[in-house]
This record gives sequence, structure tokens and C-alpha cells, in this order.
Amino acid sequence: MTDQPVPAAAPPGTDEPTDSYVLTLACPDRQGIVHAVSSYLFMTGCNIEDSQQFGDHDTGLFFMRVSFSAGSPVSVEKLRASFAAIGDSFRMEWQIHRSEERMRIVLMVSKFGHCLNDLLFRARIGALPVDIAAVVSNHPAFAELVESYGIPFHHIPVTKDTKAEAEQRVLDLVEREGVELVVLARYMQVLSENFCKQLSGRIINIHHSFLPSFKGAKPYHQAHARGVKLIGATAHYVTSDLDEGPIIEQEVERVGHEVTPEQLVAVGRDVECQALARAVKWHAEHRILLNGHRTVVFA
Repeated sequence: MTDQPVPAAAPPGTDEPTDSYVLTLACPDRQGIVHAVSSYLFMTGCNIEDSQQFGDHDTGLFFMRVSFSAGSPVSVEKLRASFAAIGDSFRMEWQIHRSEERMRIVLMVSKFGHCLNDLLFRARIGALPVDIAAVVSNHPAFAELVESYGIPFHHIPVTKDTKAEAEQRVLDLVEREGVELVVLARYMQVLSENFCKQLSGRIINIHHSFLPSFKGAKPYHQAHARGVKLIGATAHYVTSDLDEGPIIEQEVERVGHEVTPEQLVAVGRDVECQALARAVKWHAEHRILLNGHRTVVFA
């Protein structure tokens, strides 16, 4: 640990406000990790409010998320500096964030607006701990909706010849606005390998869970023709492997034989909104850790 101590917590019974933080970490599993983390927080005058952990026997990795508070105000930078030695000693990939900070995100959408509308509303009412910096679309249809929320709308058309330029405009926007997460709220464009790599672990997509069975146009009509009884949606991190990134959340709804294709589409919209909203919320609250091709979700 650093020689510069973090200010101690205020004594019990005082009215001093507390600052809350979240520590997440992943490292090779070995004895002493939990002890080292809890000892560090005790020695720096912090109080553990919630702790979750998981040891993966398949990969030999250990994952942990700790919510803690400090009785005296302390900067995130100072906490990070004082924790660095522990992180190095256990070969951790770790982060410390202030709990109340709202994550800046960008939404991307094409012609289907149900997930966009849902996320805009949830953010407005405080159900999502995010600030939507902008909405990007390759079609102008939702400009009025987005601007009614006071959020900048960027119409960036995409053609085969302009794809690289369009993606660079999005990357420039992400950099300029300090965006931490990009959400594909039914953005119907195949993204390049370069785009996916630059936003690795910071871009989430939603799609129906019929893949790979029902591809292409009108998947719900295909599902109806086959008598499907479960409608589902999958939210996942985006990789260069189309629709095969690490899964964050899935939602399903049972349907009967009497449901029409149009009703299946409506059910699909609902489950897509639910799964995507939970994935965005959990990411913004630093509850998701990557575990190879899978995720550990401390929900």
C-alpha cells in the first residue's frame, strides 16, 4: 500500500456525509484476495456496504465487486493510487468508480425505435444511472423524438462507400463527449472489426433470440410459421463475430398457438426493451465483468 494514507472515516454518530465507491476486480484465483481487499478498506477508514465474489473453477479466475463508503471526502484518484500495489501483487484487472457518477452513453438506432424510446424514458425518470450524450442514427426518423428530450441527434448515413467515414465520425463523437458506453438500440448495420476493437467491452447490442434458426427479414413471421412457443431477446457485448459476443442478459416470454405474427412482434419489442435496459443499467453500475467469452454479472 502507498505511504500516503487515505483520510479516515468520520466517527460513528457524526453528521459528516459519506462518499460511496465501487471496486471491481478480476485476477487469477488464490488465497488471500478477499483478506487483502477488506484489510485495505479497513486500514484506509472505509466501510464495506456490499460485497459479491465468484471463483470460476473452469478458468481459474476470481471476480469481485465491492461497494464501500468513506466517511471523509477522498478523490477517486487517491483511492486508485493507494490500491495499485495490491492490484499489482495479485495481478488484478481492477477499477474504482464513484457510485453516484452517471455514465455517459451514446445510443445508436436505425428504423425500429422501441428500445430507443424506452431508454430515453428510463434515463429521464432516473431509472438508469446514465447521461445520454447523443443519439446517432443512419436514418432521420427519430430526430424529433430525441430532440424533445433535449439530446443532440446525429444523422450519419451509411453506404458501402461511406461506412469507414461514418464509423470514424461515431468514434470521434465518443472521444469528444467522454462517452463510456455505446448502446446499439436496434442499430441495423454490421460494424467493422476496427470499430468493435476500439470499443471492446464498451458497446452493447440487443437482438431477438431466434438466431441462428431464423435469420434475415421477418424473423417473427418465420417463428410463427414454425410454431415457436418462446419469444426471447439477448443483450450482449459486441465483437467482430456478428451477434456472438459475451452475453449479458436474456429475457423470454411464453406464447400460445393463438398468437398472430403481429402479436409476436409486439412481445418481441417488450422483451428486447427489458433485456437491453437491464444490461445498460448493470454496465453503468459496474456490475459486469468479462470472463473470456462469457460474463460475470453481479446483479
